[in-house]
Amino acid sequence: MSTETPLSPTARTRVRRLAERGMTDRADLYAVLDAGLLCHLGVLSDGEPRVLPTAYGRIGDTLYLHGSTANRTMLAADGQPVCVTVTHLDGMVCARSVFHHSMNYRSAMVYGTARIISDDSERLAALRVIVENLIPGRWDAARAPNRKELAATAVLALPLAEASVKIRTGPASDEPEDYDLDVWAGVVPARLEFGAAEPDAELPAGIAVPEHILQLNGGTSGR
Repeated sequence: MSTETPLSPTARTRVRRLAERGMTDRADLYAVLDAGLLCHLGVLSDGEPRVLPTAYGRIGDTLYLHGSTANRTMLAADGQPVCVTVTHLDGMVCARSVFHHSMNYRSAMVYGTARIISDDSERLAALRVIVENLIPGRWDAARAPNRKELAATAVLALPLAEASVKIRTGPASDEPEDYDLDVWAGVVPARLEFGAAEPDAELPAGIAVPEHILQLNGGTSGR
């Protein structure tokens, strides 16, 4: 699908509460997904609801999730309806009243029927995009998975046909009569930051921190 194709709301994805925060542009869905590192997969396994945190990546209108072939929750998702969520916390919104405290956030919720990938070429492409979503440049810098490692790795594919996106920005929305209260109000921004790279203890001398690792923390090598 094109980024110009709108998100068509369904009974499951229509934003009812605070509908003004719902986004209808597919580009907003891509932006939320592409900015994230961790998603949560909700699936019924052995008749019980389970939520699995896992790494993911996107190619076009397909979301790929990484797991182990020994993970029963991941395997239970094959051919079943699932729900995947990605959330970014952008700030704590402090209001003058407890009731109006909130968070600034970007979130996406995707529904669909998942499938376990059996084709090796698609699985390799999916694993590559998952690794690159976590650490851009890492796939080409590290050893590729061998046949045994591929056999131990499960990759789940989920179409991005049915999804909703909600975004909140800005300050608190206090009651008019509360603006004269002697209470601090405002927004405390939140962001994910990486620290200095810490070389492995078994790393041979002379191997410098590569540029793609330095880019994660703005150039701090830790040496």
